[in-house]
Amino acid sequence: MGNPFDDTEGTFLVLVNDEGQYSMWPAAVAVPAGWTVAHPEDTHQACLDFVEEHWTDMRPRSLARAMGEE
Repeated sequence: MGNPFDDTEGTFLVLVNDEGQYSMWPAAVAVPAGWTVAHPEDTHQACLDFVEEHWTDMRPRSLARAMGEE
């Protein structure tokens, strides 16, 4: 078995942390502390599409706040 993070044929979750940063996560791997599910188990491409649509500002939330832009 290869690396589940590289398996484009596998299913993934989209996670988000308190800073508003997103991560695609293999559905078979436990969600790490500090992250919550933003998009349920889905195909690799569907998760990529979700991230592309929703993660429009790459800055951590704390930086955007410090800049007065949130």
